[in-house]
Amino acid sequence: MNIRRVAFDHPDAVKLNDEVQAEYHVRYGDGGDATAVDASDFRPPNGVYLIAYDESGRPVATGGWRSQDANDEGNEDGDAELKRMFVVEEMRGRGLARRILTALEDDARAAGRLRMVLETGTKQPEAIALYTSSGYAPCTKFGYYRHYESSRCFAKDLRGVL
Repeated sequence: MNIRRVAFDHPDAVKLNDEVQAEYHVRYGDGGDATAVDASDFRPPNGVYLIAYDESGRPVATGGWRSQDANDEGNEDGDAELKRMFVVEEMRGRGLARRILTALEDDARAAGRLRMVLETGTKQPEAIALYTSSGYAPCTKFGYYRHYESSRCFAKDLRGVL
């Protein structure tokens, strides 16, 4: 597996983002994640976007983080917000999401971010299992979906303590 940094508006990133949005629509029936994101959110040093490619060069997994600081949506200073974690269906169960997650945590830590945060939903139990098994704990809700009952927010201290 080859993990590469790419721009959020790279054609492979757009393709995988379209796939994850379609999956969100199937699970939640709402057209996909309505959280505002921009390609500039994932430009170093304020974020990064990664794609994992298989041996044939096909994009099969993705994820990114973007800087957040204290705001009216509940973020705290030093937050790195995890976005668009996704593995294509036929490649699931091989540890790709965990590899992407670890790479994103390492990158955010190196950029001086203090806490990795994410929002997911109750209809994504495999995502919740990944995050909790990777040291994430429930936190105060933040972001676009903070008022939704189905929203679940998690955080992990990137300094090694929570």
